[in-house]
Amino acid sequence: MSVYTVVTETQLVHFLEDYDVGTLESFEGISAGIENTNYFVNTTQQGVRQQFVLTIFEHHSFEELPYFLNIMAFMAEHKIPTAQPMPTRTKGYLKTLCDKPAALVERLTGGGVDHPSTRQCAVMGEQLARFHKAGQDYEQVRSNDRGLDWMQATYQEIGAQLSAEERAIVEAELAYQAKVDWAHLPQGVIHADLFCDNALFDGDTLTGIIDLYYACNAAFLYDLAVMVNDWARVNTEAVSDIHFDADKVDAMLAAYQTQRPLTEAEQAAWPAALRLASLRFLLSRLKDKCMPREGEMTQIKDPDVFKKVLSLHQATS
Repeated sequence: MSVYTVVTETQLVHFLEDYDVGTLESFEGISAGIENTNYFVNTTQQGVRQQFVLTIFEHHSFEELPYFLNIMAFMAEHKIPTAQPMPTRTKGYLKTLCDKPAALVERLTGGGVDHPSTRQCAVMGEQLARFHKAGQDYEQVRSNDRGLDWMQATYQEIGAQLSAEERAIVEAELAYQAKVDWAHLPQGVIHADLFCDNALFDGDTLTGIIDLYYACNAAFLYDLAVMVNDWARVNTEAVSDIHFDADKVDAMLAAYQTQRPLTEAEQAAWPAALRLASLRFLLSRLKDKCMPREGEMTQIKDPDVFKKVLSLHQATS
């Protein structure tokens, strides 16, 4: 959620004319995240202030986007805390802004979590399981475009720019993951990017899961591993000291299984899932470092964090 596409006030006023949201009051770019352009947008309608998030999609086509926006609406309708996309006057969710697809989504209350508590980890475990169960009734299907094929292709693209240590750890993991049979595990709609900055809390109450633009159909276990790798990770000033809080891991897994118990096959594959989830974000961060994109407000996250996380999982599985 960086700003790669700069929007003027005139452009935004014209864009909002197709929504029943009142008149533009103010807007500002959001620097958090790395994939799409996002703005906070405030409007006034009949004296009432309303708050939204405008997303301009930098990578997805018009044809791809209904899957994500419909999931958001579907989950909100099924009482999963998720931001509701706003319909245009013609009842669609997508418009064009600056020659790119764009959508307006309600801005949820609550704030992001930098240092989640054990209780918040448990809440996320339970809510992710509810998300997975609800999504089994979602009819649209989309493959994971950040799956193992993408990881292999990304390594081929940037491998020459990596250090010998980075090449060794990535090559070893790619070889390991190529032998894992993911297809036999329970599958369905997953978030695929449920880091701490993609959930909003008011105290210990989850007010919303956001940024579903990596959502796809894949193994539920992988989604759980992505979340555990971020929410239960203890970050320190020295990357070499990164470790996991066992209480948070246990709380997240236990709460998840109150809603959807893991199968024996999933339990056996758990170490491999943690490793795959680590590899995916190591490679995406390495790619951003090797091939940075220009933007007015951008963030490049440290790949060394997930190099350490992957090393930890490799050493214990």
